Parts: sequence; structure tokens; C-alpha cells
Amino acid sequence: MRRPFQRAWTACAAGLLASGLALSAAAAQTAPSEIKIGTLYASSGAFAVPSQSQLQGLKYWAAGVNRSGGVFVKAFDKKIPVKIVAYDDQSSTATATTLYSQLVTQDHVNILMADFGSVLTSVAIPIAAEHHMLLIDPTGSGANFFTRKTNYLADISIPTSAVWPRVLGDFILAHKIKRVAIIYDSNDFDASQATTLKATLEKGGVKPVYDHGVPTSESNYTVLIHTIAASHPDAVVEFGYALNDIAFFHALSGSGLHFKMTFSIFPGQLLALLEKNVGTKALAYTFTYPVPPLVVYDKTNLGPNTGTFVKAWTAATKSAPNALDTAGFNTGLIMQHMLGTAPTFTQLAFHQALIDMSGKTTTLLGEFKINENGAQLGEQLPVAQVVPEGKGLKFVIVYPPNKATGKAIYPAPRN
Repeated sequence: MRRPFQRAWTACAAGLLASGLALSAAAAQTAPSEIKIGTLYASSGAFAVPSQSQLQGLKYWAAGVNRSGGVFVKAFDKKIPVKIVAYDDQSSTATATTLYSQLVTQDHVNILMADFGSVLTSVAIPIAAEHHMLLIDPTGSGANFFTRKTNYLADISIPTSAVWPRVLGDFILAHKIKRVAIIYDSNDFDASQATTLKATLEKGGVKPVYDHGVPTSESNYTVLIHTIAASHPDAVVEFGYALNDIAFFHALSGSGLHFKMTFSIFPGQLLALLEKNVGTKALAYTFTYPVPPLVVYDKTNLGPNTGTFVKAWTAATKSAPNALDTAGFNTGLIMQHMLGTAPTFTQLAFHQALIDMSGKTTTLLGEFKINENGAQLGEQLPVAQVVPEGKGLKFVIVYPPNKATGKAIYPAPRN
């Protein structure tokens, strides 16, 4: 009759011992003197401008929290200063692979953060998973990254590119545009957008009249644009990075051709860069995704709203923030909240803290919402038209109707 009692007592004792060991381990964990955030940036190459902007946004956040003594870390019930450890990958995935590994194995950073964009993020994902590190991914949104459940990836400051073009597709269908040409870079970021756009259009009975992928390094669109024109499109959608957009608009301006609608990604993120390289005339009446600070979120429950951030940034830097400055700052905010709510100082606790705040948090970029695969599903992107204003350009949000600040001018006037 004593055996059941003995078994119960043994199980209880084992449980108490395990709990005691866990508590002892937690108590024995020593607070670091600084929180090391390891990341990369590109001083040169195709991704230099957006990469450095993202890093500047992160540094702006770090400087702010360090002025107040650092970030509050719940696991240690104290504020700890932040240190950013950043290396130059020169826009090279080979160099980035080596440097991500160095951050983890030699610098022993507490938090690993990816460089700008899907190309430079792609090589960080397997490294983070191998070392059981949560990869904080500000702007790497390639749909192929988020195909299975993981504890080691979180898309923070931009939605997965698989959802970007849904509103664009709806806009095209709503305007009864039937002949659509799509040209895209053959990388995760752009190819997944092309896939989603085609699926959205085909549900509305529209099949593209031109559908073609090019290398991410493509710099000569002259022949491609004439081939597109031969398909007689009513809308041309070019999915590429900033340098692709620049090359595309240069070729279009020099071709003498005109399309009723032209859409590209990066005027809504890096307008100053595009204006400098192709001029305001080439961009007039084209369409793009407007992202904060172009889209303003007045009501937030984490950090400043968009307008307050823009004023503070402009006062501090003497220049207006762009989309990547904003994304870098927002990533810092999310990490700050993560550290302030994670009960233990572990990668799995960090991941769970992000899951717990998902769907309950609004920042200057909109709703923060990730799924179990790490994909960002909040922060949806409307469609805007770039229109002349004086000697410059302004953005008019044209779709969806509940966010519109004006009506689309279609067909676009010939400049």
C-alpha cells in the first residue's frame, strides 16, 4: 500500500528538485554590463543607401535609450546600456555570411539583427538557426523565409513581401485595367511580390500580358522596356531594389515611350535617392507603396507616433527621416519592449515576448503582428501616386478608399 505513496513522493521530490535547479540557474545568471546588438551594414554596393539608413535609425534609438541609462531588462530588473556592434558587409552575401558568424561565435552578441533587405538577410537565417539565436529581421521580407514554424526568426519593421502587392492588385482590378506587364528581380523579395500580384489579378480574371524575371544585378532595361511596350500594356509594374528602379527609369526616359501606369517600389522609401538620380520629371505620375513616414499613424501604444518621431528626428539630424531610418528606429523600439517583457534572458524567451506582443501593439509603423513562422502580417501598404508639386513631388494615397487622400490620375499624363 505504500508503493503508490512512495511513487507520488518521488515524483513530487523530482519536480521540486527540477524547479529548484531552474530557480538556481536563473538566480546564477549574471546581468551583462551592456546589451550587445550585433548587426551589419553596407558602406558600398547595391544596398548601401538603405542599409546605412536602417543602421542610422537603430543608432538614433540606441542613443535615446542610453541617455536614460539604457534599456530596462525584466530578466535582471534593471536598466542596461546598449552597444551596437556593426560590421561592413559591402552589400556582399559572402562577406555577410562571414560577419554574421563572427558576431555570434566571436563577439557573442546578445541580440543578432540582420542587415537591410532580403538578399543580405537570407544568409543570416541559417546561421541564426544553427546557433539557436533569434534573428531580428527589420526589412528582409522574402516570402520564402517564412514557410515553416520557427523560434529563431522575426520580421519586425516591414510586412512579408507575399502580402505587399495585394492592395496594388485590388487597385488595378478596381480601375478595370486588363493588360498588365510585370518585370521583377529574381530574388525572394521581388519574385514573391510578382507571385502574389499575379495570383491577385488572376482571381479577378486578369492574366499578365508580360511576365519576366531579371537578375538582381540588372542595370540595362532598354531592350526590356521595348519588349514590354510591344505587349501593349495598360499598366507596367517593375519590382526591384532602388538601383533597379533607377536603371528602369533612366531607360524609360531615354526610350521615348510612355505607359498609362508605371509602378515601382522604392520611390515610396527613398524618394530623395530616386529624385537625385532620375529627376522629378521621370517620376511624375508614377505609382508606388507609401510607407511611414509618408503614411502617418497618430495612435500608438509603443513609442512616439509618426509625427512626433519625424519632428524629433529632424531636429536632431537636421534632415527628414526616410522609410529605412524609420524602420531602424522601430526595430529598436520592438527590441526594447522585448527585453522589457521577457522573463528570462534567453533567445526563446525573447521570441515568446514578441509573440505575446503580436496583435496588441501599434507603433509608428502601424500594427505589429507576426505569425508562428516569423512573418510580419501587420503594417499593410497602400498605393500612392507621385505627383508634381511646385518644383518637387508629393505623394497622394489613392487606394484603398478608406486611406485615400486623393484620386488616381489614370492614364498618367505624358510629361
